[in-house]
Amino acid sequence: MGVHPGEGRLIAQPQAAPLAQSLQLLQQKIGIYFRDPGLLLEAVTHSSFANESPSVSPRDNERLEYLGDAVLQLIAAEYLYKHRPGATEGELTQTRSAMVNTNTLALLAEHLDLGGYLYLGKGIAKGGGRSLKSLLANGFEAVLGAVFLDAGYDAAYHYYLDLYRSLPSPARDENFKGRLQQVAQERFGETPVYDSEGARVGNRREYTSVVFAGAEPLGTGHGPSKQEAEQDAAKAALQVLTGNASQKPAKQPRSRRAPRKRREEAPVPELAAPVEAEVVPMPEPRSRQFGEPIE
Repeated sequence: MGVHPGEGRLIAQPQAAPLAQSLQLLQQKIGIYFRDPGLLLEAVTHSSFANESPSVSPRDNERLEYLGDAVLQLIAAEYLYKHRPGATEGELTQTRSAMVNTNTLALLAEHLDLGGYLYLGKGIAKGGGRSLKSLLANGFEAVLGAVFLDAGYDAAYHYYLDLYRSLPSPARDENFKGRLQQVAQERFGETPVYDSEGARVGNRREYTSVVFAGAEPLGTGHGPSKQEAEQDAAKAALQVLTGNASQKPAKQPRSRRAPRKRREEAPVPELAAPVEAEVVPMPEPRSRQFGEPIE
């Protein structure tokens, strides 16, 4: 049977077979089987992969990420409105921000091992993109957007909240900067100071922040905004200071260096007494007689 020229790109290519298997595994982890698997494929496709391999997945996940972000904001707002009736508007806003920020979403993505299912371009994949928090968070939002489109709001609501409730309570307490300030002042008598810098990663900006107490760094964090990078750095510092981190503990802040002792000068050796020269008496001149020849 002949194939219409316009249908050529719709036929599954041989390299797409492993992709179908990975989608099945991801659906099992999510607990939702898509009526339209193409939505899930789109959700895990980074723009770098779509540009390199359009025959496998021609559409990237940025539109689904946009939709998922809006759905996520609504889910968090509804949940907090129902479950925290005594909270003020400011408290609700602060808690919602903690529920949907990059750090939280990256943790949820790690719980699903979402980084292993993302389709990334070769350069980003080799550069550690599968563990980059911003990519993980964006991928999680895209998957949530796909769940919303395929299964509806209720499915997206329970999918997100079931994962969020599975996080340990310290991971859901996002006031890390406030907690670190208290710990640092009690332990070191210092107020934490943050050194943050931004760099462009692809078409997004990624910030790196290092928190100091005194002269030594306590923790490093990353995020799409300066505030989130500082929160992440404070979280890392708290994990180290409270002994809950798997990484090597940070050095304690160094006390002021004592003034360096001056090098003692070597004693100057005593000079020997000058040797007196022996005085040889000169013979007294002899008077010459008149007419005596001169010698």
